[in-house]
Amino acid sequence: MEAGSKFQPLPQSVLFCCDHNAVRSPMAEGIMKKLYGADCYIQSVGVKNDLEIDGFAVAVCQELDVELSRHRSRSFDEMEDWGDDLSSFDLVLALSPASQRRALDLTQFYHLTVEHWPVLDPTGIGETREAKLIQYRATRDQILDRLTARFGPATVGPSE
Repeated sequence: MEAGSKFQPLPQSVLFCCDHNAVRSPMAEGIMKKLYGADCYIQSVGVKNDLEIDGFAVAVCQELDVELSRHRSRSFDEMEDWGDDLSSFDLVLALSPASQRRALDLTQFYHLTVEHWPVLDPTGIGETREAKLIQYRATRDQILDRLTARFGPATVGPSE
């Protein structure tokens, strides 16, 4: 850490991962891009790619002016197939136990720093639309709080 700063320096590249790359990791990717912009290369991935981006995740991120509707879910394997080199990421932030296990498995082949950030999976919680939105907002806010606690206030101004 920098002298006098309680925040850690922003890595050059961050990979968020969760189970399906449909809720938590795309939210984290979008929020981090909104906060820190081009200061860092940011991607997300899932253990599996069997779900499309979740509509509730899109809705609660839109409330922060974070656009997720064009996100395309992808798995670790697809990521490598599409040319993203896993070894090029400075930091892997695993948002679920399964994704942490998969990321730690990759440390056999790549020098990766993996951290587990347990983040609430809001899927399947709540009966009504409003109850579901409350859970998704809690997940979004948990991610936002973790990011700003780790890396500090946003470096991107509102006009960027």
